[in-house]
Amino acid sequence: MRLFNIRGGVHPEDRKDRSAGRPIEPLPLPKLLHIPLQQHIGAIANPLVQRRQYVAKGELIARAQGAVSAPIHAPTSGRIVGLGLYPANHPSGLSVRTISLQPDGKDRWHKRIAGVDDPFALEPDEIARRVAEAGVVGMGGATFPAAVKLGLGKRYRLSTLVINGSECEPYLTCDDQLMREQAAAVVDGARIMAHALGASRLIIGIEGNKPEALTAMQNATADLDGAEVVRLPLRYPMGSEKHLVQTLTGQETPARGLTADIGVVVHNPATAFAVREALRFGHPLVSRVISVTGGAISAPKNLRVLIGTKIEDLIEHCGRFCEEPARLIAGGPMMGQSIPELRVPVMKGTNGILALTAAETGLREPAPCIRCGSCVQACPCGLLPLAMAAQVRAGDLDAAVANGLMDCIGCGSCAYVCPAHLPLVQCFNHAKGELAARGRAKQKQTETKRLAEQRAQRLEAQKRAKREAMAKRKREADAKKQAEAAANEATAKQAAVTGQVTAEVDAC
Repeated sequence: MRLFNIRGGVHPEDRKDRSAGRPIEPLPLPKLLHIPLQQHIGAIANPLVQRRQYVAKGELIARAQGAVSAPIHAPTSGRIVGLGLYPANHPSGLSVRTISLQPDGKDRWHKRIAGVDDPFALEPDEIARRVAEAGVVGMGGATFPAAVKLGLGKRYRLSTLVINGSECEPYLTCDDQLMREQAAAVVDGARIMAHALGASRLIIGIEGNKPEALTAMQNATADLDGAEVVRLPLRYPMGSEKHLVQTLTGQETPARGLTADIGVVVHNPATAFAVREALRFGHPLVSRVISVTGGAISAPKNLRVLIGTKIEDLIEHCGRFCEEPARLIAGGPMMGQSIPELRVPVMKGTNGILALTAAETGLREPAPCIRCGSCVQACPCGLLPLAMAAQVRAGDLDAAVANGLMDCIGCGSCAYVCPAHLPLVQCFNHAKGELAARGRAKQKQTETKRLAEQRAQRLEAQKRAKREAMAKRKREADAKKQAEAAANEATAKQAAVTGQVTAEVDAC
C-alpha cells in the first residue's frame, strides 16, 4: 500500500523497551475503588445508586445524560460506601463527583449481562445502542463516546475504518501488547464497527517499532477481504487521526472538520476490543490495559486494571519507586497530564502511568525565543507556533486564533524541538482554556440577555393583559350602567302610562 508524506513531526526516543513484550497482568482486586462520574467528553453521568447499596459487576451505577455522554458501570461486585467529591485525575487536582465502591472479593457479574451470538446480524443502530449502553469511549485518550462515532454512517458516506495502532507516544506499550495477545479479538471488534459504519474497507496502521503486533494482526486478517495491515513510519504524532488518515489515503481532512468528511472513521485497538466485549459477551467497559513504566518504576508492567483503581495501587504492584520520580504523568510524555497525587483513580481514558526521573524529563529553565523557526518546521499542522506564542503572551488571542490556534492539536512537537525550552504547548492550552472561558462568559451574557428580554416581554404581556382586563371590566360596567338606565327609563315610562290609564278610568 502506498503511503503519503505529512509535514512536520519529530522523532523522540521511544523508550518502549521497559514494558514492551511484558504480558498483560490482571491487577488484584483493590480494597477500594473511586469511580468518577466524568470519564468522557460530554455531559457528566447521573448517579443511580445510594450509599450502602450492593451492586454486581457490570451493573449500571450512573446513567448517561444527553446525546454526548456515557454511562458508568460497577467495575466489580461490592457495596457503595460513598457518593461525593474525590480528587480528579487531572493536573488541577480539583475534586469531582465520584462513587466509591468497596469490593466484596467475589467479582460476581450482574445476572442480566448477556451478549449476542452473531453481532453481524444486528442493524447498525442496534450495535450503536449496545455500545452506548456498555459505556465504551475512545480508549486512546480522547474518551469520546464510541457510539456517537458509530452513528456517523447515517450522516456521511463512509468507505473506510482505520484502526489506529500507531501508539506513537514514547514509553506506552498497552496497545502494542493488546494487539500481540488479543489480535483476533481486536480484529473481530473492528469488523463489528465497520459493519455498523457501513465501511467496506478496514485498514490497521501500526508503527514499525512493533513487529510482533504487526505479525499478529497480519495473521488475524489473513483470510479477510477488504482488510489490510499497514506498517507506518516512525514519526510523532503519527497517532493524530487526521495525520494518520492523510498518511494512509493522501486526503487531507478539512480544517475544523472530521475525517468522516472524507469518508474515514478512526478508532483505537482497545476501543475495538471493548466493542467486541460489549457485543459478544454484554460486558460493559469496566477495565482497561495500562502501561506502568518510566525510569523511576522498579518493575514496569502492562496491567489490566479496574476503572476507579487508585494509581498508588498500580505503583505498589510494580514494586514501587526505585528512585524518587521527578514527574508523574497520566498518559504519554508528549500529551499526557501531570498527576497531582497518587490516590487519584484510573479512568477509561488512562492508557499509561509514567514515573520519570530527573534525567528523563530534562527540565530546564526557559530562555528568550531566538526565532530559529524549529517549531515551525516541526508543527505537523503547518502553524506558526512562535508567532502564536508571542500573541498569546501579549494577550491578543484574536490574532492567535487568526494564525490557527484552534487548529493546534496540542501534540507538543514545537515544545520538544525548541532550543529555548519554551513551554509552547502549555501556552496554547492556556489560551484555548481562556477562549473557552470567554465563550462560556459570552454564552452566559447572551443567555442572561435572552432571559431579561423574555422577562420584559412577560411583564409587558402581563401589563397588557391587565390593561385589557381593566378595559373589559370598564366596558362591562358601562354596559351594565346603560342597561340599568334603560331599564329605569322603561320602568318610568310604564309607570307614566299606568298612571294615565288610571286617571282616565277614575275620570269616567
